[in-house]
Amino acid sequence: MLTNKTLSPKREEIASASSSSSSRRNFLGQLVGLTAIGTLAACQKNVEPVNNAITATSSEDLNFGKGDIAILNYAYLLEQLEASFYIMLTSRFYSGATEYEKKRFSQVRDHEIAHREFFKTALGSSAIPELEFDFSTIDFTKKSSVLANAKTFEDLGVSAYNGVANQIKSVDYLLAAGKIVSVEARHAAFIRDLIDPVSFADSTVVDANGLDVANPPSVVIAAADPFILTPLNATWFPM
Repeated sequence: MLTNKTLSPKREEIASASSSSSSRRNFLGQLVGLTAIGTLAACQKNVEPVNNAITATSSEDLNFGKGDIAILNYAYLLEQLEASFYIMLTSRFYSGATEYEKKRFSQVRDHEIAHREFFKTALGSSAIPELEFDFSTIDFTKKSSVLANAKTFEDLGVSAYNGVANQIKSVDYLLAAGKIVSVEARHAAFIRDLIDPVSFADSTVVDANGLDVANPPSVVIAAADPFILTPLNATWFPM
């Protein structure tokens, strides 16, 4: 369960910041700054989770909202999952992990924490509760188990952003999502390269037109659900 906290701007401040192109740029700049601060603070504290957050216990607790807010909460859910996984991985590296792998996975962890805090900050009081995760099926002592699941999470994250991008109304949020999904794709390529150097962009994730896979929330949530303790039901996702 993750509970890192950063400053959350008021909803009305978010709305007013999005009212013009110049203020939108300022808004995104502020969020990027807060994200960097959140990541730095997490690293300085050795990324230790703190048990002081409200957590969801059932799907009824997860009020995703509507429109762009729902999409941001959807992304926030996935970033919570990824950040939690990498925090656990970097706290107990698998046997035989090289210094290169440790450094790269620590970078990925910091990126995912930054993404998680970005959405938490942007959503403010509209954010869904922080979730609890179950990674008991993953053997963190074995490289093959860790990489297989890391590949699943990263490929899933990329396909999730691709699957909802066309529904984002705000230019600000679309720009932010594009910047984040490009980083997720770098993560996916890195992990795939560790597994098999020729699979970094193979036909399972990139089609004949050079386009990456896009999956709807129903597919993504079904794949992520086994790792999420809070009961989820993709049929009620408001999109």
